Amino acid sequence: MATPTGTAENEPTWPELLGSNNWEGLLEPLNLHLRTLILRCGDFIQATYDAFNNDKNSLYCGSSRYGKSSFFHKVMLDNPTHYTVASFLYATARVTVPEAFILHSLSRDSWDRESNWIGYIAVTSDERTKALGRREIYIVWRGTTRDLEWINVFGAAPESATGLLSAKSLSELNKNTDGGSSSSSDEEDNERRPKVMRGWLTIYTSDDPNSPFTKTSARTQVLNKIKSLLHLYRDESPSVVLVGHSLGASLSILSAFDLVENGVTDVPVTAIVFGSPQVGNKAFNERFNKFPNLKVLHVKNVIDIITHYPGRLLGYEYTGVELVIDTRKSPSLKDSKNPSDWHNLQAMLHVVAGWNGHGGEFEMKVKRSLALVNKSCEFLKDEYRVPGSWWVEKNRGMVRREDGEWVLDAPDEEDLPVPEQEQD
Repeated sequence: MATPTGTAENEPTWPELLGSNNWEGLLEPLNLHLRTLILRCGDFIQATYDAFNNDKNSLYCGSSRYGKSSFFHKVMLDNPTHYTVASFLYATARVTVPEAFILHSLSRDSWDRESNWIGYIAVTSDERTKALGRREIYIVWRGTTRDLEWINVFGAAPESATGLLSAKSLSELNKNTDGGSSSSSDEEDNERRPKVMRGWLTIYTSDDPNSPFTKTSARTQVLNKIKSLLHLYRDESPSVVLVGHSLGASLSILSAFDLVENGVTDVPVTAIVFGSPQVGNKAFNERFNKFPNLKVLHVKNVIDIITHYPGRLLGYEYTGVELVIDTRKSPSLKDSKNPSDWHNLQAMLHVVAGWNGHGGEFEMKVKRSLALVNKSCEFLKDEYRVPGSWWVEKNRGMVRREDGEWVLDAPDEEDLPVPEQEQD
């Protein structure tokens, strides 16, 4: 939803846009082509919020309102024919979690009692691929729908990420920790083990044999589908871009690492994320940084408190290269004291569109509708007369039947949730 304006710049190569040089010379000032890519990634993420059914009265609460075939048209993505949804992703949790993570319908006849739609995998269309000379693969993770209540869901306890390591890496790790000098302490051995926050790992690795949607975990769904797509498009210069906001940002970083750790080492794998909490400890970052094809660009609002959670005192560290912006630079936004506004995705995208550095004046460099800021908040100044949280289903999904009764409308057949296994 962004159209470049102004003077042309030298266009970086696609690998450079994906961080092959760690975005040197592209962030300050923010390169127009990188700015456009960041906004596209943000729009992919926004599509998960716009499509997610969070109405507990609906039989389909927790699913996508829109099916794969018409998904990008119904979320009104710019140039929807440029991309095709290859797969939907579903997640569950082995433990009971608050509604910030998993939403359930009030009806016992709901589409699934334990699983939620958590994102999708998209690829450039054949026509777009031919025009670009490459096949782009996007993994898009949905964030949470309930403001900031999720930050205390599991507590901040770190958990070993050795379950994500390849057999070779695990063997090397065990050799280094178990076969080291006798003077090495248990604490030192423990610090050498990569750890991530338990919440991210639980959502990513949980499965439910009783659910047709999560018979395999979100992790397995991603690994299997991406390896299949990379094989299918092996002669089309494929790349993998993972995108997410908030919880989805954490899942993007985790799954990017998982892909490369487990064999995807011959194509670029880049996570472009927004408002990400810290994901892992020093050992996790050290292992992450060993892979030359694995990169993270983190767009963060300087006043967003979520990006500092769980915190260094608990052993967590920041991951990746940062593009630090400041929503207070925009003259169109209120002087909000609400942390949810500081963390809002559309507010960050608005600022990316006009960002000219901390020392520069805010000036829109791409054409982007100001009204998008208020899609799910009321952060715009009142003088713009844009209603707050305006993206809603017509009549909240209610329709009038021929007999005069008002009822929740059933989805079109193409929009009904269908397990991915039944479509393969």
